[in-house]
This record gives sequence, structure tokens and C-alpha cells, in this order.
Amino acid sequence: MVKARAAAVADDKTPSVRRESYRHGDLRRALLNAGVALAREGGPPAVVLREATRRAGVVPNAAYRHFSNRDALFDAVRGAALGALARAIEREIAQATHNMTDAAERARAAFKAVGTGYVRFAQTESGLFRSAFAAQPYDVDESDRPDYRGEAGRDPFQILCDALDGLVAAGVLSAERRPGAEFLAWSAVHGMAMLALDGPLRRVDPAHIEAMAQRLVNMVEQGL
Repeated sequence: MVKARAAAVADDKTPSVRRESYRHGDLRRALLNAGVALAREGGPPAVVLREATRRAGVVPNAAYRHFSNRDALFDAVRGAALGALARAIEREIAQATHNMTDAAERARAAFKAVGTGYVRFAQTESGLFRSAFAAQPYDVDESDRPDYRGEAGRDPFQILCDALDGLVAAGVLSAERRPGAEFLAWSAVHGMAMLALDGPLRRVDPAHIEAMAQRLVNMVEQGL
């Protein structure tokens, strides 16, 4: 009886997040959320399995039921970062094309929004951006993973391709010039994003980076 009462008291002192994680089967989600928070704060090096378990309120061994090692956790964090980027670009497109009825104008605005949204995400969510791209190779054929996708079920690369297809459909870009355009456009905005994060543009005022991003996407569209 005394042992049972002591166990009950000990259980009352256990952090509620731990009890809730086990009760609802959300431990994997709790660990992933902790990993995303770590990536947001410090980029790829900050994603440490032991720290994620501490933040989730569980003992380290509990994590191995869901993530066999740090690389497995980071892979899930990377997927979440790409999904966050996709949603950020979707919001940028929705804002840029709001109330536009002219097809050509709307297509141009959507394409430019992909680029500005990409650079803006790199600036405002640098830890997640680095986790998405800078820590390990990224291949476009990984797009079948649902965690890479935004609200419309498209990953960042697919959103860019959709925007380029929209330019063709609206008569802004000729079909002959469409093949490979996604890699040209992506190279330009990714290059600026990395220069602003870790290159000679890293000390430039964010407002100036924003203005440069606008000029860049205009230049890319005209060059396609």
C-alpha cells in the first residue's frame, strides 16, 4: 500500500508533457517539434537527439522508438523545414496575386512571389533554411515525401515549376524556353539567399536585401 502511494506521488511529479506524449501517442510529434525548434534557433548543428528528448520531457531512450539516431531526427526536421518553406511561398503567392484578374499579370506576380518568398524565408527562418538545404544534398526526386509539401500538396520545387508553367499558359514565357527554366531561376534566388546568409551580403540591411530580391526576380523573368 505504501509503495503504491509512493508510486502515485512520484507519478504526480512527472512532467505533464511526458504523460501526455505517451497517453496520446504523440511522442514522435513532440520530438519532431523540439527538433524543429532547435533547428530554428541554431540551424543543423543544434539538432541533437538528447536535447530534443529533454525538451519533450522524456528520457533519452524513449526517443529510439521513433528515431533510431540523430540523423533520423534531422531527416524529419529537414522535411518539416521544407514544408514550412513551401507554405511560406504559398502565402507569398496568395498575397501577391490577390484580386488579380489579368492572366499574364497574375502569372508574373506568382512567379516573382516564389523567388521573393524563398529569399524572405531564408532571411527570417535562417535556421530552418540551412536545415533544408545546407546540411546535406537535396534531390528533387525526394518530392514524394508528404512532409516536404505545403497546403496545396506541392513542395517548393514543384511550386516553382507550377509558376513557370503558369507563365507559359499565360503567354508570358514561350514553351520552347520552358525546359530547364526551373533550375536557372532556382540557382539565382538560392545564390542570393546564401550570399545574404553566409556571404558578402550577410551584413546588408534586410530591407536592402528585400529590394535586391525584387530586382533579381524581375531580372530572372526577363532573362527567361
